Amino acid sequence: MKISVVSHDEKSLWEIARLLRERNPSDAVNVVFGALEKLAGLADLASANVLVLDQPSVEGGDLERLERLSQLYPRMAFILLCPQQHSPAFLIQAMRAGVREVLASPVSSATLYPAIQRIEEKLDHQYQANGKVLAFVSCKGGSGATFLATNLGYALAMQGKARVALIDLNLQFGDASLFVSDQKPLATVADVARQIHRLDSSFLASSMLNVTPNYGVLAAPEDPTHANDVKPEHIDVILRLARRQYDFVLLDVGRSLDAVSIRALDQADMIFPILQTTLPYIRDGKRLLGIFRSLDYRNDKIHLIVNRHEKGNDIKLHDLEAAYGVKIFRTIPNHYGAAAASVNQGVPILKLARSSPISKSLQEFAKSLAGAANPASHSWLSRVFQRA
Repeated sequence: MKISVVSHDEKSLWEIARLLRERNPSDAVNVVFGALEKLAGLADLASANVLVLDQPSVEGGDLERLERLSQLYPRMAFILLCPQQHSPAFLIQAMRAGVREVLASPVSSATLYPAIQRIEEKLDHQYQANGKVLAFVSCKGGSGATFLATNLGYALAMQGKARVALIDLNLQFGDASLFVSDQKPLATVADVARQIHRLDSSFLASSMLNVTPNYGVLAAPEDPTHANDVKPEHIDVILRLARRQYDFVLLDVGRSLDAVSIRALDQADMIFPILQTTLPYIRDGKRLLGIFRSLDYRNDKIHLIVNRHEKGNDIKLHDLEAAYGVKIFRTIPNHYGAAAASVNQGVPILKLARSSPISKSLQEFAKSLAGAANPASHSWLSRVFQRA
């Protein structure tokens, strides 16, 4: 978490900061000596989870300032440290200002730690699993999984105000960012993993290559040797935060299954194996489904997609379904010229060739996913609270 501490007493300020850092060294603790209004100039304030105010001044208008802050940052929790018991009127005013906890000052770890823990648990519950994680896996090299994942991400972002992230987990040879942008990524998954202790919403957002204001790509390492910097536990942390910050998190897993990719697949809400209607793809697809069954993935988690589908193929969809024992979830039509131009130019196909059958199919795909995540029955009021 990010915690800001404000106090007029310098000794008390550093003691509170020490207690907080000892509780969890990975928390970012920012100290402000002096008046509460100094917070107005802090760039990090918007991303702070907790504000601890030591010895608030009622006469000086601290509670009024806290109330204004609570209106600006409704997700921030406030803790007041007071040297003595205050009247019921003060406590009511503090509650109206958005104060979560009032503790005796000087504070000790015995009272401060449980208060922070209660806030942390409430935040975890509030943000738990908001976004959907969609994993794309190639049944065989060249299936088009990266093309579909990156372009579906663009289609989802274009549906409205959905926040979309794509994480390239093809760690040794991933090039997902090249499919939708000609810009060089500022950071990669490996860079984030190496600094996992400071990962927060701001750091994750700044590590993304922004394709549109609401669609970002976290690129794979440029140097394949840096793939070893990414551990399974890093994936847990990254995806847990990404779910909170984005409506859709798309994973380009690549083809190799290792500890990192399996950890990502474990956390995915939906897995999309991508294949084409030729025998090598069908054979490898069957092997992949067998691996998923050995991992105890539910059948309703796996959704087969046939890419570059043509109705006149020798192998029919019902033949695939009979071979796999499952229904084909979706087909993406073949339109090689438009797809090749999109990849070569690094421009999403919906932007380059909106009339392409691939574009139309991806739009339909995005609508079905967005509809499942945001039912049409949601009122304007529910959408306001969803954004809050």
